[in-house]
Amino acid sequence: MFRKFEEKENVSSTSQLKSSVQRQIRADIIKQMPLIEEYMPDIWPKKENAKMLKCHDHIEILSIQDNCVFFKHRNGPWHPALRLLHKYPFILPKQQVDRGAIKFVLSGANIMCPGLTSPGAKLTPEVQAESVVAVMAEGKEHALAVGLMKMSTEDIIKINKNVGVENIHYLNDGLWHLKCGG
Repeated sequence: MFRKFEEKENVSSTSQLKSSVQRQIRADIIKQMPLIEEYMPDIWPKKENAKMLKCHDHIEILSIQDNCVFFKHRNGPWHPALRLLHKYPFILPKQQVDRGAIKFVLSGANIMCPGLTSPGAKLTPEVQAESVVAVMAEGKEHALAVGLMKMSTEDIIKINKNVGVENIHYLNDGLWHLKCGG
C-alpha cells in the first residue's frame, strides 16, 4: 500500500477535523483495539486537534501532534502506524514469521502461510480473517510490519498455502518516512 508512497505525489489534501469527527474516530479506534483505551490520553490528548491527510487510492492518514499515528483504506479498519506500534506493541495480536521471511516482508511482500507455520514462526491462536495484526520476526524485538489477516489462524494451519497476512505497512516504506507536520 505504501511501497511507492511519496507525500508530494500521494497526499491530495490535509484538513483539521471537527471535534465530533474526532470523537467518532477515537471511539472507532478504541472499539477496534480495546487495549489502547487507557493509553489514548497519551497518544491523542483530548484538547489536541487532529488532522486528516487524504491520499490517492482512498487512503486516509490521521496526524496528531504532527505524527502519523493511524491510517485506513476506504471504509476498512484503522491501522496503527509502525512508530506507534513500536511504542505500544501490545495493542495488536502478533504473528511471527521465521528468519527467512524477514527480507521479503521488508520489501513489501505479503506473508505466505508456510512462513507463518515453519519452525521459528509463531501464530497467535484464534485471530480471525480481516483482523489487523503486528508482524513480528524471529529474534527481533519490534514489529516489522502491520498486516491484515487474509485467513484465520485456524485456516492458516489447516490449509498452509497462499497468502496468510497481507502486508499493509512495513519498515522503511513511504508511510514510515512521511512527515505529517506542517
